[in-house]
Amino acid sequence: MPDATRLREGPIAVLDYRCDATCTDAPFTERHAAHSISYVRRGSFGYRSRGRQHELVAGAFLIGRRDDEFLCTHDHHDGGDECLSFHLAPLAVERFDARDAIWRVGALPAIPELAVIGELGQAVAEGRSDLGLDEIGMLLTARFVELAGARQRKALAASAHDRRRAVETALWIDANAHAEIDLDGAADVAGLSPWHFLRVFANVLGVTPHQYLVRARLRRAARLLPDPARAITDIALDVGFADLSNFVRTFRRAAGVSPRAFRQAAKGDRARFSACF
Repeated sequence: MPDATRLREGPIAVLDYRCDATCTDAPFTERHAAHSISYVRRGSFGYRSRGRQHELVAGAFLIGRRDDEFLCTHDHHDGGDECLSFHLAPLAVERFDARDAIWRVGALPAIPELAVIGELGQAVAEGRSDLGLDEIGMLLTARFVELAGARQRKALAASAHDRRRAVETALWIDANAHAEIDLDGAADVAGLSPWHFLRVFANVLGVTPHQYLVRARLRRAARLLPDPARAITDIALDVGFADLSNFVRTFRRAAGVSPRAFRQAAKGDRARFSACF
């Protein structure tokens, strides 16, 4: 059972989960106590629920449905994992008037529109933003309900070996996202031909290697932007973008706001927060 620190009570409770399980630990059946949206901020793990297997890496989201049983596995990575989890009381779920099918998706890949909110939530949890965790929880849930239906996909079969290769390479990409990474280089890490690697990675994780690379850079940028001491140009270059204009364009497309507006919202500008999100 992972350690859980409760950061906030109320209709949207927020918990900080930290798990140090390894591949030698046997998984056991658990049950979701509430509908929940959990942002994977570090590590990786497998998630089995409703007859489906998902591999979650940094930037992905675990979607829990109240009373559903599940197993968490750690077959591919011994480094543990950390999640920032938003648990919704029934009344909070009803406010969003979402179809029940949305809460059955199990997991979502590193969607940039959600991942930047996950990083903003982490900034709030660490005291680097003056926003409230309930505000982040409402924003994250609303954006999830908006996006989840369009993201549902049929999972294809993948061998345990392919799953391991995809997860381990994703962890490598995440750790080296600041550097230049192309398809051939990532495929070499996986030990596969570029074409086979592209198919395996996208099948297991739901995004292409390049999409995951760009989203890893965006997550890092969202993590750094609340710090007013860091120049936005320096952040763009440090996380791996070639120039400021490319970063601003990519961030705005992902988050719906400019990096500067995101920084102002993160520092507690409620008017800017409402206008941005």
